[in-house]
Amino acid sequence: MNLPVPPAEALIVVDVQSAFVSGDGAVPDAARLVDRTTDLIARARRSGALVVHVQNDGAAGADDEAGTPGWELHHPVQAGPAEVVIRKTKDDGFDGTPLGSLLADAGIRALAVCGVMSEMCVLATARTALALGYRVVLPHDAHATQDIPARPGLGDRVPAATVSRVAEWALGAGVEIPPRAADVTFTALP
Repeated sequence: MNLPVPPAEALIVVDVQSAFVSGDGAVPDAARLVDRTTDLIARARRSGALVVHVQNDGAAGADDEAGTPGWELHHPVQAGPAEVVIRKTKDDGFDGTPLGSLLADAGIRALAVCGVMSEMCVLATARTALALGYRVVLPHDAHATQDIPARPGLGDRVPAATVSRVAEWALGAGVEIPPRAADVTFTALP
């Protein structure tokens, strides 16, 4: 039996950009991820929680190079005081961005994190949030990544689902990992 997940006051949507959820470069089962993130965003908006879309500005030539079609956010943004876009150039959504001050100024204490890539940007952003003392909820079915390809001398291919689960494990006991995004609830900004 799963215990109820206390509500979050903010949703951090990490790098749900066209390059990662559509076309040849999409994460495995991208449709499921898009479904879960769409639902989380809709429920966070309805509750009055803060919604932060984190958008990676990839390097020149990268699939998510700033200004290219792959860089575009997949989900439409309803810009306003309770929904913003923060651009970043590093894995961690807090590193070199106003994310920390935005959350602090809004009085946020608990946040849910979703998006891509599990072992990189999602992990880095969630880890910093934990280190800063936030209650962090990472719904298991609302983050994703790519398979790790086989490499001679290093090992076989590692399926994306395993990589995502290891990323969850790497966050330690401080993170809350409900099995389903549907288990996450939101409350209005404090």
